[in-house]
Amino acid sequence: MSRPNTLTKGKLLNDIHAVIERSGLSDGGCVSFHHHLRNGDGVMNLILTALGEAGLKGLHLEATSLFPVHAPLVALVEKGVIASIATSYMSGPLAHAISRGALKTPVRLRTHGGRARALDSGEQRIDVAFVAASAADCRGNLSARTGRAPFGVLGYPMADVGAAQHVVAVTDTIVPFPACPIDLSQDRVDMVLQVDRIGDPAGIGSGATRPAMDPQSVAIAGQAADVIAASGQLIPGFSFQTGAGGISIATAQAVGQAMTTHGVQGSFACGGISGFHVKMLEAGLFRSLMDVQCFDLEAVASRSRNSAHQSMSASAYAGPHVGGAVVDELSAVVLGAAQVDTDFNVNVTTRSDGLIIGGSGGHADAAQGAALTVVTTRLTAAGFAKVVPKVTTLTTPGSCVDVVVTGAGIAVNPANAALQDRLGAGGLPVVSIQDLAAKAAVQASQATPPRASGRVVAQSEHREGYVLDEIRMIE
Repeated sequence: MSRPNTLTKGKLLNDIHAVIERSGLSDGGCVSFHHHLRNGDGVMNLILTALGEAGLKGLHLEATSLFPVHAPLVALVEKGVIASIATSYMSGPLAHAISRGALKTPVRLRTHGGRARALDSGEQRIDVAFVAASAADCRGNLSARTGRAPFGVLGYPMADVGAAQHVVAVTDTIVPFPACPIDLSQDRVDMVLQVDRIGDPAGIGSGATRPAMDPQSVAIAGQAADVIAASGQLIPGFSFQTGAGGISIATAQAVGQAMTTHGVQGSFACGGISGFHVKMLEAGLFRSLMDVQCFDLEAVASRSRNSAHQSMSASAYAGPHVGGAVVDELSAVVLGAAQVDTDFNVNVTTRSDGLIIGGSGGHADAAQGAALTVVTTRLTAAGFAKVVPKVTTLTTPGSCVDVVVTGAGIAVNPANAALQDRLGAGGLPVVSIQDLAAKAAVQASQATPPRASGRVVAQSEHREGYVLDEIRMIE
C-alpha cells in the first residue's frame, strides 16, 4: 500500500487540523484506535471530540475495545459524528446507549482474531489509524515501554497499521531520535501528533482484569486447575491462557501451584498478561510469555525488563487466517462466562436482558484454538441463573468448549467422552450440564427475561466473519 511522503513536510505535529488536512480524512471516513490503556485511555475521546469539532460527520469507528472511560462518545453518536462502530468488546455508557438504539447501523462485534482477519484481508479499510504511544521520536519510532504512561506492548494496532492509508501516532512524550526501545518503527508511521496526555496507566488494571479473591471463586479456580491436571495436558511444554474474568485470572495462580507440585515447566503463557503470569515466568514455570496486551502494571514493568516477556500482534495471536496462530498452540485455556447453556454455548457479550456488557475479545479465538477449553462460572449472579437452557447471546459456540466448572460440579461436553472418563477417574465431581442448569434455576431469585424484540443493534460475529447471533434493542 503506497503512503504519502510526509518526511519532506516533517512528521511532528501538534494540531489535529493538520492531521485532517494531510490525511484527507472526510465525512464517512474510517478511523481506528487500540485499547492498550484500557479504562485509562484518553486518546480516543480526545481525537474523536476534536474530529467532531472540526465538523466531520458519519465516521466509522474501528476500535479494538471500548470501556466506560469512553462515555463521551455517546454525545458524538447523538451528534452524528460517529455513524457506525466495529469492535471486539464494549462496556459502560456507550454500550448501554447502543443497546437502547443510539446507532441506526448495527455494531459489528468481532473477535480479536476476526478483527485482524478483516483488516489483513482488506475486508475492512481504515483511512486513519490513530496509534497511542507512550513515547515517540520526530521520525515516528514508537515505544509502549517508556514515557509518562507506558502500557507495555503494541499488539493490537499492528493490523491497523498494515491496513491504514495513514498512520498517526499520538503521544505525550517526545524523545530524542532514535526512540529506545522501538515497538513500532518509523517506516510504518506517517505523522506524530503531540498531545498533553494520552491517558492514565492506572486504568489498565481495572474491572475484569483483577483476580477474584472470595472463597467460592478461589474454590472454582482450584477445581479448574484440577481439571487441567487430570486432563493429561499438564506435562512438560504445557501452554496456557486465561481470560479476563476474575475467576479465570485466579486460576492462573492455582495452575502455577499445580505446575510446581507436578514439577512441570511450560513453554509459554499467552493472551492478556497479568502479574500472576509474570510471577510464573520468573519462577521458571514458563519459558516465555507471549503478550498481546498487558492486564496490569506488573505486566507492563515485566515487559520492559525481561526479554522472555515477548510481544505479538493480534494476527499472530489469534488470526484464523495466518496458517497457525498462537492460540492454536495452546494446551489449555480457562475462560469466564456471563451465561453458559446446556449445549455448552457461552455468552460473554450481554446480560440476561440483552444489555451489552462486553464481547468476545479473544474468548472465541482461544476456545477454538486450545486443546482443552475450560469455562468457569458461578451458578447465579445478581439473582439470575448463569447456566441456562439457552444463552441470551451466542459469543462462543459450544463445540469449542470442553468443560464447565462451577461451585456445584463440573460438566463435560458429551463430545469429549475420553475427558469425562479421565475426570471421573481422577475423583472430580462430574455432573451433567442439565443438572447444573437445574440447580441454577433453583438458586436464581429472578427469572431470565425474554430476549429483546426490538430492531437489531449489534451482531456477534464468528472469527471467520459470519454472523453468529443478533442483539436486539432493549425497549
